[in-house]
Amino acid sequence: MNIRRLVLDVDKAIARPSIVEIGEAIQAVRGVLGFNITVLEIDVETVGTEVTIEGENLNYEALRKAIESTGAVVHSIDQLVAGDKIVEWISRKR
Repeated sequence: MNIRRLVLDVDKAIARPSIVEIGEAIQAVRGVLGFNITVLEIDVETVGTEVTIEGENLNYEALRKAIESTGAVVHSIDQLVAGDKIVEWISRKR
């Protein structure tokens, strides 16, 4: 399956790793064309982030291992986009 985008829920400790260290680990994984890391919440000991990664033929396990090698933790996949083209999610009014 050609994974083109992953949105991951990732937590890290306040002190380490830094967001830059997590970014360097992500960038080193084959197929990554770009990413962003957004801080969503901070508590006493942890920082909750959302990590969006785009590329070609992304390997989730390689990305998870790279992120977790820094000391951060991947909690869930919140979005997966795959195929020959990126299909944007459109919110429906109900």
